[in-house]
Amino acid sequence: MTEPSGRRERKKAATRQKIADTALRLFLERGYDAVGIRDVAAEADVAVTTVFAHFASKEALVFERDQDFEQRLTRVVTDRRPHEPLIPALHREVQALVRHCTAEGSAPVRRMIEKSPALLEYEESMGLRHAQALAAALAADSHLARSTTACRATARFAIDAYALACRADDPGATVDEVFRMIEAAWEATAP
Repeated sequence: MTEPSGRRERKKAATRQKIADTALRLFLERGYDAVGIRDVAAEADVAVTTVFAHFASKEALVFERDQDFEQRLTRVVTDRRPHEPLIPALHREVQALVRHCTAEGSAPVRRMIEKSPALLEYEESMGLRHAQALAAALAADSHLARSTTACRATARFAIDAYALACRADDPGATVDEVFRMIEAAWEATAP
């Protein structure tokens, strides 16, 4: 009985990826503002309602890995080994996420985002949401024993480290520098 459910989920995931890939290709070819949801739906050979079943907005098509990003950050907290220090684990994950955003071929997408006020605004709201989710995971971990303020600030700084690094000339060094500050602040808030 689980096979049809698995097949259905794989088909949904494939449709979602096809829509996202099509949208990104069209945005890069024609410009973000020149492409509408109907254009994406037609090119992907799906209904407009199917696009909206997978993506809440046009902006969400550009940031299609949004949920994965948030889950990866929160899993650093929830899935780390007992007694594994938090900040180095979070540092490693942000560094990995930065490598993805600065990988070869990512520059055209970054330029497109930088040119669009709508995409920049969406990216900022997404960062705030990610920081809230990470702060909640930090606060929920009884082994960390930090104040709500320390959890919120640490989460926000981790998200900002990612955002700064994706725009930096030396992304890795930027993450390292910000995480040295995060580590010092985290240690200073220890009970």
